[in-house]
Amino acid sequence: MADGVGAVAQLLEASLDPRQNKQAELALRQEERKPGFSLQLLQITASTSYPYNTRLASALCFKNFIKRNWADEDGNYKLQQSEVTTIKQELISLMISVPPGIQTQLGEAVSVIADSDFWERWDTLVKDLVSRLQPDNPSANNGVLQVAHSIFKRWRPLFRSDELYREINHVLDQFGNPFLALFQGLDTYLEANKSNKEQLVQGFTQLNLMLKLLYDLSCHDLPPMFEENLNGIASLLLKYLTYDNQLLHTDDDSEAGQLEFARAGIFEVLTLYVQKYMDEFNPFVQQFVESSWNFLTTIGQETKYDILVSRALKFLTSIAGMTEHALVFQAEGTLAQVIEKVILPNVSLRESDEELFEDEPIEFIRRDLEGSDSDTRRRAATDFLRKLAEKFEESVTKTVLQYTEHYLNESTKNPSLNWKAKDTATYLFSAIAAKGVATASHGVTATNGLISITDYFQKHLAADLVAGEGVHPILKVDAIKYLYLFRSIITKEQWQEVLPLLVNHLGSSDYVVYSYAAIAVERVLYLADGQGQPIISPDTIRPLAKDLMTHIFALIQKDPAPQKVQENEFLMRCAMRVLIVVKDGVVPYTDIVLQQLVNITQIISSNPSNPRFYYFHFEALGAFIRFAAPANPDKLEQALYPPFAEILQGDVQEFMPYIFQLFAALLEANPSGTLPAYYQNLIAPILMPVMWESKGNIPALVRLLSSIIGRGSQYIIENNQIVPTLGIFQKLLATKANESYGFDLLESVIEYFPSTTLEAYFTDIMQIILTRLQNSKTENLTLRFVRFYHFMCANDAKGYSADFVIQVVDKVQADLFTPIYLNVILPDTQKLARPLDRKTAVLSFTKTLANSEAFASRYKKGWGFTCEALLKLLELPPVPTSKDDVIAEHDVEDMAFGVGFTALNTVRPQARDPWPETGADLKIWVGKYLKEADKKHNGRISAFVQERLGAEAKAVLGSYIA
Repeated sequence: MADGVGAVAQLLEASLDPRQNKQAELALRQEERKPGFSLQLLQITASTSYPYNTRLASALCFKNFIKRNWADEDGNYKLQQSEVTTIKQELISLMISVPPGIQTQLGEAVSVIADSDFWERWDTLVKDLVSRLQPDNPSANNGVLQVAHSIFKRWRPLFRSDELYREINHVLDQFGNPFLALFQGLDTYLEANKSNKEQLVQGFTQLNLMLKLLYDLSCHDLPPMFEENLNGIASLLLKYLTYDNQLLHTDDDSEAGQLEFARAGIFEVLTLYVQKYMDEFNPFVQQFVESSWNFLTTIGQETKYDILVSRALKFLTSIAGMTEHALVFQAEGTLAQVIEKVILPNVSLRESDEELFEDEPIEFIRRDLEGSDSDTRRRAATDFLRKLAEKFEESVTKTVLQYTEHYLNESTKNPSLNWKAKDTATYLFSAIAAKGVATASHGVTATNGLISITDYFQKHLAADLVAGEGVHPILKVDAIKYLYLFRSIITKEQWQEVLPLLVNHLGSSDYVVYSYAAIAVERVLYLADGQGQPIISPDTIRPLAKDLMTHIFALIQKDPAPQKVQENEFLMRCAMRVLIVVKDGVVPYTDIVLQQLVNITQIISSNPSNPRFYYFHFEALGAFIRFAAPANPDKLEQALYPPFAEILQGDVQEFMPYIFQLFAALLEANPSGTLPAYYQNLIAPILMPVMWESKGNIPALVRLLSSIIGRGSQYIIENNQIVPTLGIFQKLLATKANESYGFDLLESVIEYFPSTTLEAYFTDIMQIILTRLQNSKTENLTLRFVRFYHFMCANDAKGYSADFVIQVVDKVQADLFTPIYLNVILPDTQKLARPLDRKTAVLSFTKTLANSEAFASRYKKGWGFTCEALLKLLELPPVPTSKDDVIAEHDVEDMAFGVGFTALNTVRPQARDPWPETGADLKIWVGKYLKEADKKHNGRISAFVQERLGAEAKAVLGSYIA
């Protein structure tokens, strides 16, 4: 083992060196297949004989290994039981003993294990944690509490369920009272060590973890032991909210310390308690409102207090939302004080904001953008003001307008000197003009009836947009941001006038100005009116498209370093939107756009660093392929093959799912209908099992393989690639997460391969499906099986039928078809929701009634049941499908990028009906089909109708046939 550990440590060290990084990572991937790999990593992480960075790399590697290899989708361990047991025994004590940076990585691993095992399969964990807590040893406690937080914080976003509440109660039974005792002990410890800096910092680190845990443990319900001790908890919170100690002050104005974090943590808990447990917490609220008030009126402007100020303002915002408490703010004198002492200082631009604007423009934009979640003072002060305006619209509007007026006058006196006053005025005005929460897709949708959005723009902002020089760039940004914010309120006609001004600002030399222009242009191009018509007609954009795109691509590539190219996702998103809007209007500039997209792909694949940027980049490529490829399939294929192949060869994990989707889109857009040699070369590599190991690749690979099968079944047969294809189906069907993809692949195989070729495999296929159905039946699996059954029965042109399926099922086990048909297929067919699936089922049942020998003679009762099921399907009509040519359905604001698979909307597979011949009215088709079959079989069908159906069913079916 020891030499193995040394070798792994060397690889970890090599992985930190950019020159050896790729080889080292591949070698580590080989190592991880050997048993005991995870334990070697823990040894390295634990050993102080290795440098800190090697230990950190080892902890990181362990975390990623656990994410991939702890358990499968159904919760079964992938590692050997002995390895699982050792990890659970060792991990907690290790985590407690390592430095904080390493602790964080191991904490995430604990979280992953807890997700799968806590608490039933790891019920000793809480006891183990509690046994390690020591009343006066924060440095030991911090590791324990870090572990506890990494497990309990999983509860925060979850919805309530019996299972979740059982878990929380299990924890509270063992952890609740020791936690409260520890809190009390910590207070004593902090008192005793108030003049010892090192102990004090350790103690405050513990306090911060305890505040996070107080939140975790209360996030769903108020724990009974907390309710009994609410008085004590509230007084400790109040004490540390106002606690101060010179030893805890940081030297740096921009760096928050333990003291600021603790106060911010207290405000977070307070906000939760007033929002969820106001009945119990009511007696304590007043003192917290007063202390946060004192706090906000005396605290400095330094950035180290930002998170604290924004949390305090959030707390006051939730108080202002409660009628009985909001009244404290109501008197006009109080309101003026609130605005003057709390809102204004936090809305005004500070020097640090200007520095950010100059030195880190992209960071400025991300913080400033509506809907971003960063804790800025401006955002929090604005939310507080809006909440007050919601409660006391008239008096707040009146007071704020007086301030707005005052600042506008200041700025008029000396525009170049007093430009900040105008910035403040616009901020205040926007805050009270908007009602409700601004949405990512439409901005502000409701406004304050007491003021006019357009008036303010025309009088005070339009001139800043029109002016060339002499206006501070921040004022230009304010004007653009105003348009962006109120984009849904501004009329179509007004937009026609304003759009050229925004497009002009894409040419600005200022980073934030041109980025904001791109953000606003992109959003207004996305916007539609009440009738679903775009606010800006595509005809307006088409003549500008070439210049717009050339310009945006030039801005993106201004600095050619990979991380700089992908720094600004807003520019890429704008390019994507232009491509979506102009559709095939891009064809005349195919060469220019293609060159740029290929270029950017090559630059960023050497080092993917911004998931949002590359997501928009691949959406842009998708839109381009969708609209430009049908006219120039060869040109696009030739140009895109090298960068795409390079990504696959370089194993750029983050990009692969996108590349497979784009290859599929390229193939689908090729009008030849055949499988060009270009794609034939892809088949062997994508059938390799290693490609299917990454979860994110699976949906994209199934899509690509299905597209290839649709055009190249003959090629696949000639190259003996059917068996590996079916092997992939079997692998996918084995897990809950991938079973649907397994069926997608199987349906492509059945649709496009001749039945004679597949005959040899059918019994095995059916055996695999039925075994899975028996061992782990889920609603989804059942519906997919039912859909598959109908797909087979409806495909009579390929030589399939109900009789064919019956034969195959009965080969798996004699007489197995009857219970499956009665207990699964008949009842669950009614649950099919997609219109196309219901249509397939109608065809399947109709063809069974008309043509099946088994149902004619063996299953006489079954014939009647089938007919009743068919009538039920037809009498409960499916919803009609909509045309799928709109690309904007999903707005990608906060998708979980970079984790596994993200579907590209611009190349979503187009739904197609394999049975267009039935016409629009299925009832007419069914009547006609049965009538013709009756003729063919000498009146057999009409005889069955008389013998095997009840009066009601006869009447309904008769109406179809008539």
